[in-house]
Amino acid sequence: MFIDPPLLDYILRGAVLSALALLFIILLVRLNGLRSFSKMTNFDFVATVATGSLLAGASQSSDWLGFVQSCSAIGGIFLAQFLLAWTRRQSDGFENAIQNQPVLLMREGEILPDALRQTRVARDDLMAKLREANVLDMSKVRAAVLETTGDVSVLHGDTLAEVLLSGVRTDV
Repeated sequence: MFIDPPLLDYILRGAVLSALALLFIILLVRLNGLRSFSKMTNFDFVATVATGSLLAGASQSSDWLGFVQSCSAIGGIFLAQFLLAWTRRQSDGFENAIQNQPVLLMREGEILPDALRQTRVARDDLMAKLREANVLDMSKVRAAVLETTGDVSVLHGDTLAEVLLSGVRTDV
């Protein structure tokens, strides 16, 4: 306990511990870089959610040991994220083993039903993404890609640079 009465102790402890944990996370983000909370890969997303959960745990710790354990776990997540990103840059084989490939859902205005089926994307969900991308004419959609993050990228216009589809699975 920090102080008496217990209610004020809980309020003070929650404020102080959450501020300390947040400052620790900010320090880790400064060391690890902006990618720390990106959605570039599945692991990045999981790391973001886990960090938020651990921040909540740190702010609700009833003793310093629990606080230090939560902060250590946050540090471990950032370290694992850093090591995975570094290893992925060094090894294409490792990259292919842990990372999903983006999948082409639509090409030259045509929806690819087999790709929708295999990726379990509903046609209505694809239509919603097309609307979000301000698609006014289906024939102007050069490609719609289900990215590794679960987002759908919609490429529309008069032409498409084929390099934008490098690494995208088209054989579905």
